[in-house]
Amino acid sequence: MQNRSKTFYKIWQPFLRYIGVPAVVDFAAMRDAVMKLDGDPEKINPVCPADLVIDHSIQVDFNRKSDSLQKNQDLEFDRNRERFQFLKWGSKVFKNMRIIPPGSGIVHQVNLEYLARVVFNYDGFFYPDSLVGTDSHTTMIDGLGVLGWGVGGIEAEAVMLGQPISMVLPEVVGYKLHGTPDKLITSTDIVLTVTKHLRQVGVVGKFVEFFGPGVAQLSIADRATIANMCPEYGATAAFFPVDDISVKYLEQTGREPETLAYITKYLKAAGMFRDYNNIAQDPDFTHVVQLDLGTVVPCCSGPKRPQDRIPVSEMKTDFESCLGAKQGFKGFQVAPERHSTAVTFQFSGKEYTLGHGSVVIAAITSCTNTSNPSVMLGAGLLAKKAIEYGLNVKPYIKTSLSPGSGVVTYYLKKSGVMDFMSQLGFEVVGYGCMTCIGNSGPLPDSVVEAITKGDLVAAGVLSGNRNFEGRVHPNTRANYLASPPLVIAYAIAGTVRIDFEKEPIAVNSEGRQIFLRDIWPTRDEIQAVERTFVIPSMFKEVYDKIEKVNDRWNSLVAPSDKLYTWDDKSTYIKSPPFFDGLTMKLSPPESIKDAYVLLNLGDSVTTDHISPAGNIARNSAAARYLTERGLTPREYNSYGSRRGNDAVMARGTFANIRLFNKFLDKQAPQTIHLPTGDTLDVFDAAERYRQSGVPLLVLAGKEYGSGSSRDWAAKGPFLLGIKAVLAESYERIHRSNLVGMGVIPLEYLPGDTAASLGLSGRERYSIFIPQQLTPRMTVDVELDTGMTFKVRMRFDTDVELTYFRHGGILNYMIRKMLQN
Repeated sequence: MQNRSKTFYKIWQPFLRYIGVPAVVDFAAMRDAVMKLDGDPEKINPVCPADLVIDHSIQVDFNRKSDSLQKNQDLEFDRNRERFQFLKWGSKVFKNMRIIPPGSGIVHQVNLEYLARVVFNYDGFFYPDSLVGTDSHTTMIDGLGVLGWGVGGIEAEAVMLGQPISMVLPEVVGYKLHGTPDKLITSTDIVLTVTKHLRQVGVVGKFVEFFGPGVAQLSIADRATIANMCPEYGATAAFFPVDDISVKYLEQTGREPETLAYITKYLKAAGMFRDYNNIAQDPDFTHVVQLDLGTVVPCCSGPKRPQDRIPVSEMKTDFESCLGAKQGFKGFQVAPERHSTAVTFQFSGKEYTLGHGSVVIAAITSCTNTSNPSVMLGAGLLAKKAIEYGLNVKPYIKTSLSPGSGVVTYYLKKSGVMDFMSQLGFEVVGYGCMTCIGNSGPLPDSVVEAITKGDLVAAGVLSGNRNFEGRVHPNTRANYLASPPLVIAYAIAGTVRIDFEKEPIAVNSEGRQIFLRDIWPTRDEIQAVERTFVIPSMFKEVYDKIEKVNDRWNSLVAPSDKLYTWDDKSTYIKSPPFFDGLTMKLSPPESIKDAYVLLNLGDSVTTDHISPAGNIARNSAAARYLTERGLTPREYNSYGSRRGNDAVMARGTFANIRLFNKFLDKQAPQTIHLPTGDTLDVFDAAERYRQSGVPLLVLAGKEYGSGSSRDWAAKGPFLLGIKAVLAESYERIHRSNLVGMGVIPLEYLPGDTAASLGLSGRERYSIFIPQQLTPRMTVDVELDTGMTFKVRMRFDTDVELTYFRHGGILNYMIRKMLQN
């Protein structure tokens, strides 16, 4: 796709995330429907006109028994039966809605290996595949040459009802790859390097396209890994045009020969097939940056953000520096005299010791890496060598392996490395988003007690894409992203306070010091195994039965009535309140008068801070709500599983224990009720303000709403009575979600910040909204102190202004449907 910087593709095909479950769409049904209706999308029946693939989170194992996979799947069905019945009901009553059952894999990997078409063939009419998805890592498909990106769930809900997606024409940044990676380097090392680099460059809201001879040295799995972490470096899309390697991947994953033939012929005829070694085919870009792959070194990222890359050789010194540094992205503010704190504890009748940096979670997980045979087989080969050298993992460390599809399990078993991984505790515990999204499961009580007693900065190491505070586990304050082989390596070492180049990873039973270099596999070793065991037949075998393989899903009984019957006693599925009091008459925009600040926040507040997806804390407002309805703590489940209940999710808004509120000057899911000075849970404070009829505001710094494309991070604040957010900058999807809920995204003018303006957050704020609105206009803010200043309203298009006038995109769609 040459000269893409001057081309814009209006992607408006629909799909929906039901009750917060990530979804992607195969566009054939939608495109076909449009063609049958003479290209008029307004005539499409407002149901779900697309194949919908739903990927479920699965709770990670509670022990290391060999049957943990089946136990987890049984537990998932027992806990989530209501949700699954709701989804199955939807598959019956909505047209062309297709569900891939739970336990099948991660949606992005299933899309890469099975669903993606690359080129559609509609009765001899060919056109490029394209994709938008309600999960931010939808961009993974860009690695295969399918242009795709994530959108907000709220926006997608409207699109499902026939509303086009609109966006400002993006800049396209060219990212040139050249050089040859070292034989010990993994794709994870490359993507963490790219993530740090592009965060520094600044690509929020832009498309990135990779080009140059270095791309030709990367497999599709490597490219997909880089494209997957697009949200972590802030871009909208991370595109790798199709080349010969793309076609070979399609062949490897079992696509039919005639399909490969027309894909190649069409893309070459359209000038969209790339030879990365031919400089004449390089497009024109808005801006070009580059990376020499030969400079990439083994690395991790952390302890709190995916862009904070650390060479493995510097992990020990970096962690120790973070330990004493001021509280922040690279600091835990532990007093120097406590850096050597050690706590002994009992586990399974034996005594162990934990200290700062001790690894308590080690997870091979996430769509980013489990789709890549090279790093997965690399982990298996490392495990094999570790076992042969007599190494092991301490039994209290919570280890897990959650592949993105059944194909991974297939080739790990066939290649003979699965047994070695299992011996180290890395058994398959399920297929889906797990530790990376916060479904790590509980740690042993004795481990939690030791961490609490010593106030330890314990560590989690995972092959994921996000390590924000409070996301992975409440008891792991330091979390590092790493390749699957490094996950196993740090599990064996038992700590991140180790220099692998100078210190042995462990001492075996014979007293011999074993170093990481002794067990680390080379790229040549890995590729030899991959060529032998990752073959088309296994992809065909897995995907031919993917929709029927789950017996419990097949036997699940669900209603078939066209209208869903709400159960007032349900704590999972509840009729949402978003349309309560909605009338056909449109009210003029109202100014916000004398608003209190509910929260005063800093930089990089993530959607995990705003609306956590992990376990529900026993002392939280959501826990109190569930307890009042007769549930025990074992039955709370997670916020992610209860996204169909607004009462739970409103109480879970800003309930992350790592939320840093400047009003409190500490991490806590609390705030100060300014009229009384009382310190309360955020939900309880918002309730007091609501009872007084007072509007609310949030103050924030840079990159507000980074992380997951979590629509409840906008729905929750709306339900708390927050009318506007004032921030220095926003992540793209979250800003869109705020617009979709009618919450005003306000942005400081260049050079202004809360600090420069002298804002404490204790003032009362009036924001004057004129009757005549234009995109990105400035408006006046007046404080009760008499001070005034200007801010920008981040409604970027006329369409977004239309949504605002209606009180949000969903209100707009309901009125539009009723008018028709």
